Amino acid sequence: MARVLITGASGLVGGELLQLLQADPQVTAIVAPTRAALVPHGKLQNPHGGELSELLAGLDQPVDVVFCCLGTTRRQAGSAEAFRHVDYQLVMASALAGQRLGAQHCLVVSAIGANPRSPFLYNRTKGEMEQALRAQNWPRLTLVRPSMLLGRAKPRLLERLSEPLFALLPGKWRSVAAKDVAQTLLTQAFSAGSGVKIVESDQLHCAR
Repeated sequence: MARVLITGASGLVGGELLQLLQADPQVTAIVAPTRAALVPHGKLQNPHGGELSELLAGLDQPVDVVFCCLGTTRRQAGSAEAFRHVDYQLVMASALAGQRLGAQHCLVVSAIGANPRSPFLYNRTKGEMEQALRAQNWPRLTLVRPSMLLGRAKPRLLERLSEPLFALLPGKWRSVAAKDVAQTLLTQAFSAGSGVKIVESDQLHCAR
């Protein structure tokens, strides 16, 4: 039985994962801090209404596993600084809160092409985030690197234009359903292992 912390529960992957956690008998409690209130559930503890960093700082009940499904784009965030705040600083805050509460396994949604030396802001930030998580010395760290995500009710313009192409790409570049990413996170959380594990996008298509 496990108590879990999840950040990004109102997002695409996080929303799918939240449903899986609620249905899983291995999970006894779900702590999901969010800015806006989530739909109530018997297992769910949902501190909300403030900044995520403040909500995380206020948590004091132990957890076993932490999931971080946070993510945005520079365009959505409005600036490079705002993008890094979500995709780097809040991810670090989530992981550190999990460590403080006793979690032994941290699972994070990263992205294909994550590389701290990339010339591209998105890939570089994801790479730096992965590097910083490794430096936290988790007993177990799982990094999931999906390609373009499918499943939004209202896909972004670029996603609508790119989806036909990404569906035809080979291997890890092919688009992947958000629910497959969520299922992989859940499966990895309750499977045996230790150390750092990277799950590339081409390993997600058969995760249902």
